[in-house]
Amino acid sequence: MESKAKVMGHAIHPILIVFPLGLLSASVLFDITYLITDNRAFALVSFWTIVGGLLGGLIAAVPGWIDWFAIASDTRAKRVGLVHGVGNVVVLILFALSWLFRRDEADYLPSLVALGSSFAGFLLAAITGWLGSELVERLGVAVDDHANLNAPSSLSGRSAADAQQIRHSVN
Repeated sequence: MESKAKVMGHAIHPILIVFPLGLLSASVLFDITYLITDNRAFALVSFWTIVGGLLGGLIAAVPGWIDWFAIASDTRAKRVGLVHGVGNVVVLILFALSWLFRRDEADYLPSLVALGSSFAGFLLAAITGWLGSELVERLGVAVDDHANLNAPSSLSGRSAADAQQIRHSVN
């Protein structure tokens, strides 16, 4: 099933998710570093990476929902996509709670509740990320219907099916 939200021939959602996933994961690493070193700068960096991750997550969700609505009903992909999407909403809520609990603290130092929310969000993101990979790699969501190992570049203006047709006409 080809993506309905594309730019330059590629699905937008898989391109955008690297930002919130990376930023929110980095915030957890900065929190752990803060806990080990007691250097408040790491808590501050974690606070702002959460902000970036939340904004990126909201932006990435839009093309994700566009693609989900295009998946055929009564399919495993539709069900997996729903769990993936709802799970990611929960991830964003958990990180938003973590951000809220830090917001009014001196130097944005995380409380146990803030840390617990981030760590829970991080673990859930690992599961929802795997589900996203399942959608693309196993179920073919956002994959060109004619994808093949010799397909021309998406920038060429030619269909991925062109390489198959050329190969078959030569043989």
